Amino acid sequence: METLNQNDDYVKSEIERSMRHLADPKVQHAIKVQSYIRSYVTDFLREAGYTEIAPIIISPLTDPLNHPVYDPKIHAYGGDMWITQSMIFHKQIAVQELKKIFIMSPNVRLETEEKAGTGRHLYEFTQIDIEALEKSREEMMSLAEDMIIYTISRIKKEHSEELKYFHRTLPDYQKPFPVITFREAEEKYGKGFETKLSKDSTSPVWVIDIPLKEREFYDREYPDRPGILRDMDLIWPEGFEEASSGGEREYELSQILDRIHKKGQTEEQFKWFIELAREGIKLTTGFGIGIERFTRFVCGVAKIEDVTTFPKVPGRISL
Repeated sequence: METLNQNDDYVKSEIERSMRHLADPKVQHAIKVQSYIRSYVTDFLREAGYTEIAPIIISPLTDPLNHPVYDPKIHAYGGDMWITQSMIFHKQIAVQELKKIFIMSPNVRLETEEKAGTGRHLYEFTQIDIEALEKSREEMMSLAEDMIIYTISRIKKEHSEELKYFHRTLPDYQKPFPVITFREAEEKYGKGFETKLSKDSTSPVWVIDIPLKEREFYDREYPDRPGILRDMDLIWPEGFEEASSGGEREYELSQILDRIHKKGQTEEQFKWFIELAREGIKLTTGFGIGIERFTRFVCGVAKIEDVTTFPKVPGRISL
């Protein structure tokens, strides 16, 4: 792990590395592609009746996540706040009145150092976050498919020169995308199946019905299948792995409290959300797609740091 020493040599080397990165033609072309993706997904969502809201950067409430990260906590004004790891709770709150929303949401997830070599992890990234009121998982899966097909189609039609630069040929994907349950994927490919499933696929593929232990407390269980969630993950083909994660959300107070306790968490951690649920909320469903991962897939590049301006790779303090 590289550490930030307060000396001129470290600062100089990081500045030089950043400038070499920005001067790389591959990075410049990928940044253009990312710009098109940002534009096209927002065009699609606005046309579909979704309202863009501003991102939340800091709050007393953020996603607890289901894997180890360093804690991005700040103490101020006599209390604790967190830099946004995802806007999951804010989405669920805002959509109660706004019905259908999306956010270009900056996320900070201070991943542990072993994630540095995966080629697909950054500790600062942008997520296109989408949520709708009283929509089912299947309806939101269909929306995601339409959005991805629309975006890739426009890039192929309007910016084929960028794909030629990367020697990248993308098929015309058709909906519905293939679907496999978590249990079926594990039986076929074994535990940690995502990489093998991705390499084996020629189209984006959905993984559904994810066990409770694999997820955070806020995603909704089947009423008649305890321990199984009405979730969906989208996996990119060709070994590019996770594209999206989402699902239906718990909205009944008793279920929310039960799930918090099952995950070994405390009601104090989520008192803001519990109070909202006590007042009464309705079912919402949504998902998030990492913009940098979307760009990496479209460009077909190995390292996610090559698709963004100032990449934050786990384990290194960068500009």
